[in-house]
Amino acid sequence: MAFTMEDYRESAAYLQSRLGGFVPRTAMVLGSGLGDLADEVAQPICVDYRDIPHFKASTAPGHQGRFVFGLLEGRPVAVMQGRMHHYEGYSYEEVTYAIRVLRLLGCTSLVVTNAAGCVNTAWQAGDLMLITDHIKMFSESPLRGENLPQFGVRFPDASNLYTPRLRELARQAARELSIPLREGVYFYCYGPQYETPAEIRAARILGGDAVGMSTAPEVIVAGHCGMEVLGIALLSNMAAGILDQPLTEQEVLDAAQAAKEKFSALIRTCLARL
Repeated sequence: MAFTMEDYRESAAYLQSRLGGFVPRTAMVLGSGLGDLADEVAQPICVDYRDIPHFKASTAPGHQGRFVFGLLEGRPVAVMQGRMHHYEGYSYEEVTYAIRVLRLLGCTSLVVTNAAGCVNTAWQAGDLMLITDHIKMFSESPLRGENLPQFGVRFPDASNLYTPRLRELARQAARELSIPLREGVYFYCYGPQYETPAEIRAARILGGDAVGMSTAPEVIVAGHCGMEVLGIALLSNMAAGILDQPLTEQEVLDAAQAAKEKFSALIRTCLARL
């Protein structure tokens, strides 16, 4: 499916009609089980994805499927309480549609989070990881198809998709809060099955520290739009083959619940520094 500039503008216009002049500056995408942070937004304006022209519904467990607009640490934010995934049957253009709409609304930065499997055997489940880069080699790009020059160039640079300035800001925030913060590379696999032990060994050889089914597509589109990006992963479980046990969806959600206080504190402190 090829979205036109008119489609993006129609979606943005609908949201502007609901916002009454409010202009978000920071977009936030909250991953599996991490949506509670949206409940901390002050003066919230909630909009279900299904009500917005051209949007798709989020069907993944732990994703409420709505925007929450308002103030967080005094910063005007647009929080995606849940995201769309390729494994839900959506094209990459549909998965990343919201990012371009948020750019039209006025967002200049993106904070993206996820729950990921831990590939690095020196780390453990429950750690937070600052994403320094990602690997996404085995699926098509969300920029495939006709380029819309209103958003960016045909062949965008990907050297610093995760903005160095914001990464340093996150390091400072973690030190201030005494929260250990790993740093590493996120390896994207599109699911919905969890990875095989052999795939995890390959990801480790290629330089991956964490693995998951989201984030990379949104970050590519945000970079194309000229947005600054901060990515933080909750390492919710050890990846396949590291421990002698099967992976489960509930394990991911339980880990997110256990980590929500330190996760929320880190994100809020980062926002306060923006």
